[in-house]
Amino acid sequence: MTEPFDAVDVIAAKRDGRELDTARIRWLVDAFTRGAVADEQMSAWAMAVLLNGMDRREIRDLTLAMIDSGERMTFTGLPKPTVDKHSTGGVGDKITLPLAPLVAAFDVAVPQLSGRGLGHTGGTLDKLESIPGWRADLAPDALRTQLADVGAAICAAGADLAPADKRLYALRDTTGTVEAIPLIASSIMSKKIAEGTAALVLDVKFGSGAFLPQRGRAEELARTMVELGGDAGVATVALLTDMSVPLGLTAGNAIEVEESVEVLAGGGPADVRELTVALAREMLTLAGRPDADVEAALDDGRAMDRWRRMIRAQGGDPEAPLPVARESHQVLADRDGVLVEQDARAVGVAAWRLGAGRARQGDPVQHGAGVRLHAKPGDPVRAGQPLATLLTDDADRIPRAVEALAGAHRIAASGSQVPERPLIAARIA
Repeated sequence: MTEPFDAVDVIAAKRDGRELDTARIRWLVDAFTRGAVADEQMSAWAMAVLLNGMDRREIRDLTLAMIDSGERMTFTGLPKPTVDKHSTGGVGDKITLPLAPLVAAFDVAVPQLSGRGLGHTGGTLDKLESIPGWRADLAPDALRTQLADVGAAICAAGADLAPADKRLYALRDTTGTVEAIPLIASSIMSKKIAEGTAALVLDVKFGSGAFLPQRGRAEELARTMVELGGDAGVATVALLTDMSVPLGLTAGNAIEVEESVEVLAGGGPADVRELTVALAREMLTLAGRPDADVEAALDDGRAMDRWRRMIRAQGGDPEAPLPVARESHQVLADRDGVLVEQDARAVGVAAWRLGAGRARQGDPVQHGAGVRLHAKPGDPVRAGQPLATLLTDDADRIPRAVEALAGAHRIAASGSQVPERPLIAARIA
């Protein structure tokens, strides 16, 4: 087959800051998927995009081309509205776990296609796989059946969903181009649009524990994705949320499931409940349920009932004991005072080093590993009081995790005030 364009010319055009027309973008994605454009050529193009950007039309063309590289799912005929949520990831971000069954309690279908963790941010599927028997893979027919019956499914995306994105994502991760906003936006939205949901709520994070720490960059990403959703006919709203401090009091796998169940039981940390409720309200509004009393559904057991049904539908035992790490180590406060800072990234790196995360795709994770926090910014602390407990099956991992937490907690004099940082900084629609 004679190719209509030359990869080097397309790379050079973006290197020199020129726009790429629709035909060239569609060809590039298709040729890369077929193997006619080599990995090193696509890597060079990705770096050119990181350095020079893309305009809205180019990003839309890239997103549509990646969708067209595979199959599209459809939930036409499902007897309830569909709505999904996507988070850009953070430390202790377990929100999907209580959120999906909570929204499903209002006769809404939540087809939550999720991923695994890499580096210091955890993966939803890794967390759920700490539940004995639970399986991440669902065939399309099984997914539809579960959505019609239970209303919520959290599962892995099929290999045929935006396969060009999967290949490009792997290259970005090894070539220093993960932070390119056009590539992030098209990656997320190609999968979500191909998934076939009618509406989407985005949780876009900034702060030390986010992969885009700067608020301005996170806001640019949120606006870009909301526009892409609108262009594709998917009603899309984004919340901009602060990931300077870990969400809740746990970062790991089984311990985050444990905390999620506490939220479903009407308790749990205030910040986890706040964000779960806020995202549920946005999702239910888009699904035509603006008056739903989501807090009541957490408190009266309806959300918990859906959780148990969802876990059982995927082979899990919601009553089974969760894995517990064999080794633990406490990090203690070195003085009396008030905890004024708790660096999310440092906590995430510590959890990763303890075995809760992975350095490369495909690496195993320890389900019991992670960091359990005992204080949040604003809390008074005493010298010798535990600030965190490190959990792992391998004691040799503890020293490097302790090293990661050096300087993560800052304690000021008693009576010091902690500046108020709202968890939800903005809504973008």
